[in-house]
Amino acid sequence: MAAEHRSGFVALIGRPNAGKSTLLNRLTGEKLAIVSPKPQTTRGRVMGVVTTPDAQVAFVDTPGLHKAKGPLNRHMVDVAQEAMRDVDLIAFLLEPPAGKVQVDPGNEFVLERLQAAGKPVVLAINKIDAVAKPRLLPLIDLYRQRLPFLDIVPVSAKTGEGVDAFMRVVTGHLPIGERLFDPEMLTDQSERALVAEFVREQVLRHARQEIPYCTAVLVDVFDETEREPRPGPRRGPLAGLVRIAATVYVARDSQKAILIGKGGQMLKRIGTDARKEIERLLGTHVYLSLRIKVEPDWSDRADGLRKLGYG
Repeated sequence: MAAEHRSGFVALIGRPNAGKSTLLNRLTGEKLAIVSPKPQTTRGRVMGVVTTPDAQVAFVDTPGLHKAKGPLNRHMVDVAQEAMRDVDLIAFLLEPPAGKVQVDPGNEFVLERLQAAGKPVVLAINKIDAVAKPRLLPLIDLYRQRLPFLDIVPVSAKTGEGVDAFMRVVTGHLPIGERLFDPEMLTDQSERALVAEFVREQVLRHARQEIPYCTAVLVDVFDETEREPRPGPRRGPLAGLVRIAATVYVARDSQKAILIGKGGQMLKRIGTDARKEIERLLGTHVYLSLRIKVEPDWSDRADGLRKLGYG
């Protein structure tokens, strides 16, 4: 390790759909957090570890901060606020406004939570690939007046522009110390948890607007008896077989019918696309079986949230 090796935890905080999960995946070089154009895709805490000769940074992806309505949304906001308490540094991801340069109510809410957290904050202005560069300077000036950010870094998690600079800035603000994890460690998420999220991601991608927010996924079977170790790089050829059975929970019978689709076609598309992502993750062939089950109004019930992993 370097003479002044730095290490620590960094929470990625921002409004829903600010690009936190995309940035985590870009930083780690692996798909650890699911992404979709729909807001509130991330429901839990996802940690990704980046190890370099000079530093080890544990980035913590979090659900978007917003004024929560309903038990599930309140749970997600609680997860994000708890993450802010347990880190050395916060990276606030901001999406530039499409219109007038101003602090909108959603980001005002985030700023209030950052101020209450009392942690050092770096501002990352994301999605700069989609905004005219002259608009960045007044935006930077505006936010600099609102909070004493340690640094402000324009980035594009989508293209990678500015991400190396962001990594250098973040690392420079972490305490000097030894590695916190084995250098080979990438995440604290289990394969079962990642599999469940990859299935939910395909529900988000394929289902109509009202369906994704009412779904949750649990892995019932994760059979590795036919799995083989894969020599060489992570992205080598598939080896062996893992058999997986998972249940997609919805809140109403009408949602179940939509996800199954005519002749089972919707469920087949979801399963096929999820299987491809899971095979890439596990490095094995995958047999994936999905079923849909109704858990009435689960997101509005405390026992429903606990049963499906959100309590």
